[in-house]
Amino acid sequence: MNILLISPQTPDTFWSFKHVLRFVSKRAAFPPLGLLTVAAMLPSAWHLRLVDLNVARLENEDLLWADHVMIGAMIVHTESVHEVVARCVALGKSVIAGGPLFTTGHEAFPSIQHFVLGEAEGIMPQLVNDLESGRLQPVYRASAWPDIRQTPIPRWDLVDLRNYVTMAVQFSRGCPFDCEFCDIVVMNGRVPRTKTPEQLIGELEALRQRGWNDRVFIVDDNFIGNKTRTRALLRELIAWRRRSGASMGFLTEASVNLADDPPLCRLMVEAGFAKVFVGIETPSQEALEECRKVQNRNRDLVRSVKILQQHGLEVMGGFIVGFDSDGIDIFKRQFEFIQKSGVATAMVGLLTALPQTRLWKRLRHEGRLQARSTGNNTRAELNFQTRLGREFLQNGYRDLMKQLYEPKAYYQRVRTFLKHHRPAGPCFRLSRADLGAFLKSFWLLGVWYQGRMAYWRFFWSTLLRRPRQFRSGIELAILGYHFRRVAGLL
Repeated sequence: MNILLISPQTPDTFWSFKHVLRFVSKRAAFPPLGLLTVAAMLPSAWHLRLVDLNVARLENEDLLWADHVMIGAMIVHTESVHEVVARCVALGKSVIAGGPLFTTGHEAFPSIQHFVLGEAEGIMPQLVNDLESGRLQPVYRASAWPDIRQTPIPRWDLVDLRNYVTMAVQFSRGCPFDCEFCDIVVMNGRVPRTKTPEQLIGELEALRQRGWNDRVFIVDDNFIGNKTRTRALLRELIAWRRRSGASMGFLTEASVNLADDPPLCRLMVEAGFAKVFVGIETPSQEALEECRKVQNRNRDLVRSVKILQQHGLEVMGGFIVGFDSDGIDIFKRQFEFIQKSGVATAMVGLLTALPQTRLWKRLRHEGRLQARSTGNNTRAELNFQTRLGREFLQNGYRDLMKQLYEPKAYYQRVRTFLKHHRPAGPCFRLSRADLGAFLKSFWLLGVWYQGRMAYWRFFWSTLLRRPRQFRSGIELAILGYHFRRVAGLL
C-alpha cells in the first residue's frame, strides 16, 4: 500500500523561525515529529513518502502515487490544510486527517472523509486493519490516554535531517496544571505520561547514528510534569553522553516552578540543556488568578527567571495580553517586566480562546465567542468580545511588539540576560552552519538592515567583556532579526 504523509506549511509565526533559516542555510526549524511517529506505526511492508511543505513542494506525482493521504496538523496550519485537501479532492484521493486541528474542530473540514481524533497509539491498529480491508470509517476516536512507553522510534529515514535547524523528540505528554486558556489538558490530560529513559535515549541514539549531533527540542507539554521521572531521565542522559560522546544540546518547555528546584536545574544543565521555554504570561497577579495559573502566583517572577539564568539556562518566555482583568497600563507593565527580566526571546501574543478549553467554554457560556482561533497569536486577531476595547488591544499589541524588538531595546535585554547568565554544562562544538550564520549576521545585521549601529555596539561590547558568552549573544542577535520581521519592523 502506498501512503503519502503530508505536513502542512507553517505560516510566519514566532515558532516558525522563518527569518533565521537564511542565516543557517536550512529550510525549516523543526521536522514533523507527529507524522514521523505515526509513520513508524504503519506496517513496514507499506510504501511511505513524507512531504513537508516547509521544505519541499507537493507534486501531483506524489498524490497520484498514493493510495491514501495522511495529514497531521495544528490549528495554525488551517489555511495550508484547506489548500492541500482541495488538491486531494480534485484528484480523487481520500484523506485521513489527525492532530490537534482536527481533534477539537474536525467539523470544519467537510471535504475530509476520515479523521483520527486524539492520540494515535490506541487507534492505529484498527485503522491499519480497516485500510487493508478497504473498510475505512469516518471517525476514529481515542477512548483513553495511551501508554506512550509503547510508542515507536520516529521514522527519521523519511526526511532529510539536513533540511532542519533542530530535531525533535518527546519524553512526556500531559501537564499537572490547568491554566484556563491552555488546550494541553484537552489534548493530553493532567496526569503526565512518560516514556522510559531507555526509550528516549534509544530515539536520540537513532538520531546520532544518522549523523545528528546538533540541537534537539524535547517537545513536552511540561518537561518537569513528573519530576521523579525527569530526574531519572536526566541521569541516564548524562551517562549516555559520557559513554557515546554525543554532543547534542537540548531545549524544552517547563513550568516556572523549575526555579524552585536548583538540583534539578543543575541536572538539566549537566545533561546538556541550554534553553527552556516558560509560560510566564503576565506580571499581573489579578490575571494569573483569573486564568488559574497557580504555579506563577505569589512569586517574584523576575527572580525566578534570574535563578534559571544563573544556573545556565536561557529562558524563552511566553506572554499574554488581553485578560479580562488587564488594565490600560498592561502594555507598559509587560514591557518593563520583560526588559527587567532579560527574557530576550519574548513570545508575546493576544489572548485567544482555543477550542474546548475552559476559557473557550466560559466565553461561549457568556455569549462572547465570535470566531474560531487561527492559532497564530502574532496576527493581533481576537476571537472573542474583550473587556478592553478591541482596537486598543490590537494597537497596543502591535506597539508593544515593535517596542520590544526595536534594536536598542532588544540588545539591552540581551545584555541583561548575559549579565545574569552563568554558562555551565557541556561545551558544544561550533558547527559549519554556526560559522556561516555568524558571517551572514555581520553582513545582514551589521551592514544591510536598520539597527546596524546597535548591532556593532552589541557585537564589540560582548566580544570584549563577555567572550565566553559571545556565541550566545550573536545567536540571540540573529533571533532578534526574526522577531523584528514578525513585529513588522523590517
